[in-house]
Amino acid sequence: MINATSITDYPRYKHRGFLLDTARHYMPLPIILKHLDAMSYNKFNVFHWHLVDHQAFPFVSRVYPELSEKGAYHPQLKVYKPDDVTRVIEYARLRGIRVIPELDTPGHMESWGRSHPEIITMCYENGEPFGRLGTINPIKNETYTFVRNLFREIVEVFSDDFVHLGADEVTYDCWKSNPEIQAFMNDKSWNEDYSSLEELYQTKLFQIITDLKAKYIIWQDPIDNNVTVNQDTIVQVWKDPSLDPILPPYREGLEKVTKLGLKTILSAPWYLNYISYGPDWKNFYQTEPEDFNGTAEQKKLLIGGEACMWAEYVDGGNVIPRIWPRAAAIGERLWSANDVRDVDMANVRLDQQRCRMVRRGINAEPIAPGYCGRYEYAMNDPWGSDQTNEASVNTPFHIGIIYMMVALVCFSIF
Repeated sequence: MINATSITDYPRYKHRGFLLDTARHYMPLPIILKHLDAMSYNKFNVFHWHLVDHQAFPFVSRVYPELSEKGAYHPQLKVYKPDDVTRVIEYARLRGIRVIPELDTPGHMESWGRSHPEIITMCYENGEPFGRLGTINPIKNETYTFVRNLFREIVEVFSDDFVHLGADEVTYDCWKSNPEIQAFMNDKSWNEDYSSLEELYQTKLFQIITDLKAKYIIWQDPIDNNVTVNQDTIVQVWKDPSLDPILPPYREGLEKVTKLGLKTILSAPWYLNYISYGPDWKNFYQTEPEDFNGTAEQKKLLIGGEACMWAEYVDGGNVIPRIWPRAAAIGERLWSANDVRDVDMANVRLDQQRCRMVRRGINAEPIAPGYCGRYEYAMNDPWGSDQTNEASVNTPFHIGIIYMMVALVCFSIF
């Protein structure tokens, strides 16, 4: 006989996301699927797929196939074909995870320019073009035709209501050097106000996305540049001195964005690509998202957060253990109530959760000395008699399975 159990559990935030960069290094499809499994084990519900960037354009577009043919690391082996994308979306859906694609503009577009230099601003030096392409060219009508066609495809392929439009780290250098841009600025009497040029592009892009019946998320940079955005824009806060000493504290970013009445997502404290020796997960765990100056109404505009793994120094060989189980601490912070924050208790739960993931084939790294019993990663006997810290110890197989299913739900975090 099994006793009846009543479980009351619900998330603090509705947006519990994870950004994975597949442009700095290509991530093989099996790695992405394994990562989605791990996300589902740890109560993440949004896969923010950073598809393309300066370095590579691995997304195979039906409308503009030349983007990946010339922009990917390899036009056949290092791309995500339509069937791959469909598989990721469906695999995620079956695990309660939304997939939000990011195509970052108007910066981070060098890979686009390999096949379509006509939409990118040519950089000049001493009055002459010197071959480097910068940010998008916002003064050409053909730029917006191209962007509209590509994002129409993105909206159709990805089933989520939202797309991420990027908009971070827009450098003005090429705009400043380009004589056509300069003439346009003079005609507008904008002088050196390049934020107005940025705003021109963003306003047109937002309208394109709205016309496509989609919603959008952007990084905080346009807000920092005093660009006026639509009131339904969701802003992702990523800047903090912990990432670069010249950046403002993320609490100031949250305060500024919410003071404008805009919804926001927090990422700054949870950049998993920054690593240190020892249990850095504790820093992630102890972050209180609403610890910023603002009214109660402002704090209601914080809809959640995202862990981020940028891929300059990870690929399919090391990305999973670099992420897990560190990200699980962020999963708890976004799910559990504010008063669930005892680090010592979380340490026990996280250690147990790490072993569960190992048993399920997720090569999560250890957080402390010890071992996971006979189901240590890559061992052949997952049901050995010396398992530790698991409900299946000394119990019949089917009862152990039931206990573990209950454990996955009733632990406050995982």
